[in-house]
Amino acid sequence: MYDYILIGAGSAGCVLADRLTEASGARVLLLEAGGPDTRPEIRIPATFSRLFKTDADWGYHTVRQRHAADREWFWPRGKVLGGSSSINAMIYIRGHRADYDGWAANGCTGWGYADVLPYFKKSEDNARIRNAYHGQGGPVRVEDPRSPSPLSQAFVQAAGEAGHDLNDDFNGAEQEGAGLYQLTQRGGRRVSAATAFLKPAMKRPNLSVETGAHVSRVIVEGGVARGVEYVQGGVRRRAEASGEVILCGGAINTPQLLMLSGIGPASHLREHGIEVAVDASGVGQNLHDHPIVGVRWEAKEGTSLMDAETLGQVARYLLGRSGMLASNIAEAGLFAHSSGGGVIPDLQFHVAPALFYEHGFQAPEAHGFSLGPTLVTPKSRGSITLRSSDPMEHPDIDPNYFAEPEDIAALVAGVRMAREIADQPAYRTLRGRAMDAMADANTDAEIAEQIRQTAETLYHPVGTCRMGPDDASVVDLALRVRGVDGLRVVDASVMPTVPNGNTDAPTKMIAERAADLILGRISEPATATASGAAGA
Repeated sequence: MYDYILIGAGSAGCVLADRLTEASGARVLLLEAGGPDTRPEIRIPATFSRLFKTDADWGYHTVRQRHAADREWFWPRGKVLGGSSSINAMIYIRGHRADYDGWAANGCTGWGYADVLPYFKKSEDNARIRNAYHGQGGPVRVEDPRSPSPLSQAFVQAAGEAGHDLNDDFNGAEQEGAGLYQLTQRGGRRVSAATAFLKPAMKRPNLSVETGAHVSRVIVEGGVARGVEYVQGGVRRRAEASGEVILCGGAINTPQLLMLSGIGPASHLREHGIEVAVDASGVGQNLHDHPIVGVRWEAKEGTSLMDAETLGQVARYLLGRSGMLASNIAEAGLFAHSSGGGVIPDLQFHVAPALFYEHGFQAPEAHGFSLGPTLVTPKSRGSITLRSSDPMEHPDIDPNYFAEPEDIAALVAGVRMAREIADQPAYRTLRGRAMDAMADANTDAEIAEQIRQTAETLYHPVGTCRMGPDDASVVDLALRVRGVDGLRVVDASVMPTVPNGNTDAPTKMIAERAADLILGRISEPATATASGAAGA
């Protein structure tokens, strides 16, 4: 018997495993479907895309996207200790303060910017910035790039020449502008959630971690979560909790597990022969993500990451943890508004000193660089639904990309912005020919068609177990599942809307605050109601 059972060792699960065991004698079991984080590609920053479609990746695909050339989009998600923080590009971005103030304004009391900033700071150990917006001494080391490429530095200069502000701290007073990203690295090595939180916690006797443990359902009896069933090594097992079962599986796995456990849209559950415990229509809905498009040019020989695996660069990394292999690929960025005058950015650029195609699967044929306008305020919404009642089968993922015309229009503006920046003096001595049709498309309609044909996920799905004060929300403001006692969700699925930026730091923030809620260190938001009374 455990006090807490955590399902999923991604960013949220690792944070909770640490915080719940450090503060008390609570007995905690953490179940992870993937394996240990022992692959060397996890540690070496520039090799993260080699983890895609391996045993460290769930390897999801969406259903065909009818507004995006009828394509099935590849969605990598971490299936390993550390979850997606073990396979991501390590960019440390919190989002815009308006994201969280918007949550609060829409009823999520206690989740405004002033409420969540202390939790961002609690996790952080920033190597350079010391001010009211940043923390030192936390588990997550945040550093500047070790060896930024001349191409990345040229982007920042060119963005300034194109009229954009320069910004050396996207997480400070202002998000807008161009600069180099700060990264979750220590001395040229990845700092995943497993590195920062889980490994120290695993030294404590009150934490048990089981890998290769695929949870098949939450056991709900009499309206209370009593434990879980899981399969490990082909053997079906059961674990019981005297306190809470906490789902940390993310925007895909968490709603799937809720539905497999009888918590979800009743008609959909019955279609798959699942007994309904709670008719929760919001489970799996509100799925949204950040789509990115690539605009690419050839570059002067020797300036791009095409040389990252030469003997000289390998030696430089092994001896000093520097050079091209220390790169996170997306080294520089820009936050801007597609209209040129909006108050809150709707575009984020991910800039790589390499020709980055198809999630890195396609090897670059030349030296080059990629500018990646990314839509950070998508209007389109989709869903996660069950394909079957088999826990081992992937669910149907339908983000419904570009269902709303505003999403395409913003990205069209982003492509034009990228081309304007690439035409500035800072790039002219480095830039060669355009390397794809996106850089040469003329009309808005031609650009839009290229976007539909080539856009990819930036790996930031959220929202499928939306937090809110209303009965239609899946979890209340303390993240308790409505209609079931002893069951909570702590991961990116609870976000009502996706933050303006990469989602790893916000997910850790949610888990930091959830730990304080669970342990009673902070009072619950005024509108958070007892879960058992809220949704039955």
